[in-house]
Amino acid sequence: MSVRPAGTIPGQSASPSERPVDVSRQPSGPSRVVPRSFIRFVRARGIRLAPLADSVTIYLLHWAISLVAEAFKPGFHIGTHTARYTWTYGVIVCIHLAVFYFGGLYDRDDRIVVRPVAARMVWSVWLASLIVGLISWMLHEYLVPRSVLIVYAFIGPLVLGLEHAVAARLRLRRVGSPSVLLIGSPAETELVRREVHRTGDAVSVAGEVADLNCLEQAAASVPDLAGVLLVDRTSLDAMYTCDHLDRLDRSGRSALQIVWPEASLLGLGSIAEIAGMPFVRVSTHALTDSQVRLKRALDLAVLLVSLPVTLALGGFTALYTAVRAGRPLLFIQQRIGRDGEPFAMPKFRTMVPDAEASSGPVQSTVGDHRVVPGMRWIRQSRLDELPQLLSVLQGRMSIVGPRPVRAEELTEFEARYTGYRRRLHASPGITGLAQVYGNYYTNIEHKLGYDLHYLANWSPIRDLQIMLRSVWVILARRL
Repeated sequence: MSVRPAGTIPGQSASPSERPVDVSRQPSGPSRVVPRSFIRFVRARGIRLAPLADSVTIYLLHWAISLVAEAFKPGFHIGTHTARYTWTYGVIVCIHLAVFYFGGLYDRDDRIVVRPVAARMVWSVWLASLIVGLISWMLHEYLVPRSVLIVYAFIGPLVLGLEHAVAARLRLRRVGSPSVLLIGSPAETELVRREVHRTGDAVSVAGEVADLNCLEQAAASVPDLAGVLLVDRTSLDAMYTCDHLDRLDRSGRSALQIVWPEASLLGLGSIAEIAGMPFVRVSTHALTDSQVRLKRALDLAVLLVSLPVTLALGGFTALYTAVRAGRPLLFIQQRIGRDGEPFAMPKFRTMVPDAEASSGPVQSTVGDHRVVPGMRWIRQSRLDELPQLLSVLQGRMSIVGPRPVRAEELTEFEARYTGYRRRLHASPGITGLAQVYGNYYTNIEHKLGYDLHYLANWSPIRDLQIMLRSVWVILARRL
């Protein structure tokens, strides 16, 4: 039997009739007292309640600071502008909620590792206050008195941070310590189990799994399993290749890998502590929900700003294609998008009609004879990709991201390169890190390295940098 109940002594085998996990070792605190239906009710509505609580706190806090300022500052009479500030403070609340929403403060927290909220709350409140100040400067009229804005910038993060900390503490008291499965050899799991038992109730060990083939059975035996801890050096590869991570993620459970000394050479930037041991979260999704929303907002903003230029270039390219290549103007190709969803990707046609009719799908090569004379520079300048902006508008693609692949290519590359499917956890892009630093003919595995590095280190600034570098690539006509 490859699954041992929590607390089994290494070397002592469990009988086949034993359950894979000892559910009786689940936390005996509040999670046993509060009905599970109520726990699910709270979790399902926790994120919706957080913006409501923040809205009330931000609105009342501005009024409280204003009333205190009116009492102690001579000449400050906010009462004469009550009607005005009643709605302007509402606008300030909306600005804060937008910043919090895109900044990740409303993302669902990992049950095993709760991210520290203090630093994120400070920069979020300061960014919202800066936006309020900029809007006031552009309107030549302050949405909030300057003294109130300055005082709030210091008090706001403290009050809101305390509110979020209390809410997190209350959720922990309701649901109890998260239950986890330990994955690894008997000696390694026993060592970790002892550390967890010695340091307290940060997590509750529900069982220990040595054979990943038994993971599904073990997970099903724990009704409220929060996730798994990989405590050896070999399980991670098997978790990826056997899609265990994807299935865990779809079920709302997380996975964390213990950090061994040699892994520190990779320069891991975010380490979590569990029972005094360092772990790093193994993420199946490259971008968080808030990052996906922010990336989408950035795409739409860039589309709006660049609309005059893209319309002019698109019109010119369409006219030139009609003269040089004739009809049809567009070449529609089925590609694989985010989460494996197929979509139709349009391009201006630069090859002869039915270029793949006889040979089937074939990668283009240097000096490809199928390219229509006079259209090669269109390909080199990437002008043939302009129709894909329609796919960006529809939300099927992003301006920056891993290039979409065909279904047959995806099957082949997944079999050859570990982790290739991770590219599908973000919307495919018109341009990307692999395109601006590599080129069209760069080795697939090297492109994968670029793509995964981009997804692991995404930021709006990184997207803007790639967009600007893409302009240079187009001007240089570099393949």
